[in-house]
Amino acid sequence: MLLNALESGYGDRTIVLLHGLMGSAESWWRIAPLLAGQDYRVIALDLPGHGHSPRDAEGNVESAAAAVVETLQQLSPGQHITAIGHSYGGTVLAAAADRLPLERAVYADTTCAFTGGADRQALAAQYAEGRERRRDPAWLMASRPYYSARDAAVEAHAADRFDPVTAASISSGDDVAYLPAPGSILVRAVPSSYVTDDDARRFAAQGVDVRSVAGAAHTIWYSHFDEFVASLPEVFQV
Repeated sequence: MLLNALESGYGDRTIVLLHGLMGSAESWWRIAPLLAGQDYRVIALDLPGHGHSPRDAEGNVESAAAAVVETLQQLSPGQHITAIGHSYGGTVLAAAADRLPLERAVYADTTCAFTGGADRQALAAQYAEGRERRRDPAWLMASRPYYSARDAAVEAHAADRFDPVTAASISSGDDVAYLPAPGSILVRAVPSSYVTDDDARRFAAQGVDVRSVAGAAHTIWYSHFDEFVASLPEVFQV
């Protein structure tokens, strides 16, 4: 499966951006131009069932990872890349990491794990309900006061194109869990509903460089843009 990509920049270095569940490549609307202005070629992908990428009613983390690998083999064959994966996108990145020519992997507020065993039909209905709420920019801004109007518009647009069946399929199979390679970077919100202190210690013990952004929301760069950028000087050259 080939995924839809939003490309920008013309640098010698390539950076790949993988959004979280119910997001899209446009979720990086503020990050991508910053990177492009620092001489990166930026490739932001729509994961399966998101944005303009194909739906996959039988999909899982592994098939999403395979789609990322296949797409990047087409778009940047043989090029070393930096990749940032947020939440579910981080799990997909971890699943794909050993098949990608990674120079650096960054995981944003994710434990690179996904719980399976859900009832597919019931979960699809829950996702569909959540999609309806998220289609309303006013609801997004009320529930996430750190959103700008542009953030809300982008995420409402992502909700319009989100496929609940694909998302439900991911959680209806087996549990999945991946451990990022030593030297990878994990940036987490503190406190985080996704990465506990115990998780952070476990990752650090395995050689992952764990960094924190105090007070940030799950989508760190929406609530704490400057702090997120400052936490990754290797990437953003700050």
